[in-house]
Amino acid sequence: MIKKWGNAGFLMAYCNLIFWLSSQSSLPSPLLFSHQDKVIHLGAYFIMGILAWRFFNDYINSTAILICVSLSYCSLYGISDEWHQSFVPGRNADYLDWIADTLGASLALSFLYFRNSKRIKPRQ
Repeated sequence: MIKKWGNAGFLMAYCNLIFWLSSQSSLPSPLLFSHQDKVIHLGAYFIMGILAWRFFNDYINSTAILICVSLSYCSLYGISDEWHQSFVPGRNADYLDWIADTLGASLALSFLYFRNSKRIKPRQ
């Protein structure tokens, strides 16, 4: 029971952090390369993908459904985050950010799937 609440708490806290960061008019970050914001989005939603997997894994037994639900959650949160940013002065909604969000979550879920799969059997 504590594990379930912990996984829910981590996911909720992380979503709140993203919401708070999205509420800022501008975030100080030096420009190191072009499209670095997309890499930041990808990394942030990679983490969210892991947290979503851990949370939904407590309730869903099918790996395929777990991946679909976790990816849908992260992608829909990414859409809502972009919509939220459209109301913040100095920020704008960008569908490429949403694509980076969804890609980041997809990479995390792929990593977790392959890490947890038992496809390779040891030789006898």
